[in-house]
Amino acid sequence: MSLEAIRYKRGKLEVLDQLRLPHEHHYDEVSTSEAAFDCIRSMRVRGAPAIAIVASLALGVELWNARFYAKNGPETIAFIDGRLDYLYESRPTAVDLANAIAVLKEAVREVDDTGMEGAVARSAVILKFVETAEVILKRDLQNNLAIGSNGADWLLKQGEPTDSSLSVLTHCNTGSLATSGHGTALGIIRSLHARNVLKHAYCTETRPYNQGSRLTSFELVFEKIPATLVTDSMAAALFHLKKDAMNIRAVIVGADRVVRNGDTANKIGTYQLAVLARHHGIKFIVAAPTTSIDLDTVTGSDIKIEERKREELTQISGPVVKADGTVDVKQTVRVATADQHIDVWNPAFDVTPHGLIDVIVTEKGAVEKNVDGEFDLTTVKA
Repeated sequence: MSLEAIRYKRGKLEVLDQLRLPHEHHYDEVSTSEAAFDCIRSMRVRGAPAIAIVASLALGVELWNARFYAKNGPETIAFIDGRLDYLYESRPTAVDLANAIAVLKEAVREVDDTGMEGAVARSAVILKFVETAEVILKRDLQNNLAIGSNGADWLLKQGEPTDSSLSVLTHCNTGSLATSGHGTALGIIRSLHARNVLKHAYCTETRPYNQGSRLTSFELVFEKIPATLVTDSMAAALFHLKKDAMNIRAVIVGADRVVRNGDTANKIGTYQLAVLARHHGIKFIVAAPTTSIDLDTVTGSDIKIEERKREELTQISGPVVKADGTVDVKQTVRVATADQHIDVWNPAFDVTPHGLIDVIVTEKGAVEKNVDGEFDLTTVKA
């Protein structure tokens, strides 16, 4: 059983507030585009696939419950276009959102409202949008299961381990909480564990937002996968001291965007892990659904990197730990972790050059570099 970040039935969407994890499970009802925008922007939901799903379904709920005015099909499409353009700005780095928006815009234009009365055409466009958003949700889970299997297959082909002998490290959160279920990078780890070949999973805390310590470690404990949390700055020492003893074979990460040449934007800290993995002879695996592949962007230098507020580095908040070690979720405090006047640079993502990536695993298969050291992603994106 996996955790659910998204609960949906037609006309109703609930999203798990990940800012309250791991101490409290609370679902927010998201019924408008504005609510979805705030949910994404505040990082109550995060992960490229989940962002696209929440944006799509939230607008679907808004349309299904008729929380707008339009007289006919064209006016409905114009309203949808405006809402989708607005939602895009909530997280422009994650290409899954842009891809979902393109699919939804195209889908509603496929409705042939010739001869329909205005209200009937309006309803037909709404139904087409909702059905398409639901397909996006369903396909994401199918894709994640395939990525998990394909990634496990590829890694095992690099050298067959004995039972429970292979260890990996992952960064940020790429599991059920970042997707519709199973996960991408964490999905590969789940698949390795299910095949009884996983010795241990290491997860980084993923500063400054701590998605690894708050979310990934929570998922690993929840699913009883043997795991250890490390700080981001411990990776080099981990590889140097424990690579052989623990048989650390791979770093497995997700992707917010993979461009044509294979350069990959992912959570800040990914690039340095790729450098360390290469130095220590450890495979570096990017797990990405084809919805995260952007063939229109040639190299990583063209990716717009979002920068976030300074307080994420200078302050931290959380529930109070009582003297007996239990957590009081009703009492939250915010404390300073740095001089509040220091200048801050806080990019949310970095770009890993394709030369440091060994394989890009998609639901359609694992893509390796050709003899020229280049990725041909058209083989899976077409």
